[in-house]
Amino acid sequence: MQKEGTTALTCMKSKKLQGNKPKASTQQYLDIAEIRDDVIVMKDGTLRAVLMTSSINFALKSEEEQDAIISQYVGFLNSINFPLQLVIQSRPLNIDGYLERLEKHINTHSNDLLRAQTIEYMNFIKELISLGDIMGKKFFIVVSYAPGADKQKGFFARMGEIFTPSKVIKVSQKKFLSFKDSLQKRSDYVVSGLSGLGLTVLPLDTQGIIELFYKTYNQEIADAQKIVEVDKMQVEH
Repeated sequence: MQKEGTTALTCMKSKKLQGNKPKASTQQYLDIAEIRDDVIVMKDGTLRAVLMTSSINFALKSEEEQDAIISQYVGFLNSINFPLQLVIQSRPLNIDGYLERLEKHINTHSNDLLRAQTIEYMNFIKELISLGDIMGKKFFIVVSYAPGADKQKGFFARMGEIFTPSKVIKVSQKKFLSFKDSLQKRSDYVVSGLSGLGLTVLPLDTQGIIELFYKTYNQEIADAQKIVEVDKMQVEH
């Protein structure tokens, strides 16, 4: 079991499937080498951190508040001297867990009126969801750090990395911790700047990053087949 470096989009295998490996994994076509200690390590040696942020209901703000938010946001962007990627994901809203919690409350209610009202509320929610696809949005910020990586690689060099992932840059633990510290300083700066706008910004840990990619690349089965915890994964090398 690999705990220090958990390979991104790992292939989790049951004992029945171990003897029937696919010839090629999706992983070799991605730019991700591994997910390690809450950091994404790319095949070119650069690092990424992923922050999840809340949103602001801008339309409900007064004109003065809107102007202040815009001014502060522009000032934040102008102060950044490293690349940032803003990602918005829209997914069908899944409230199965919420409905399960409501059902448990129904069974614990001693008041018949509260029980009836909860049942009525559950039926209303189910009917509302059935009327159309209600989408949920999540907002992410990707912070990058390039420790002297060669960004000008030619076409054939990049193709070689794709089809021979074993040649990916290997980073020693000492260097990795140094690079991670530099990346962390950038992430902390982004968190501080956006918090001043009234946003809640949280960094994703290893488990959160893996789940993000798992749901991104396995949209049809992600809800039915939940991903296991990092320390319980079987990782292909």
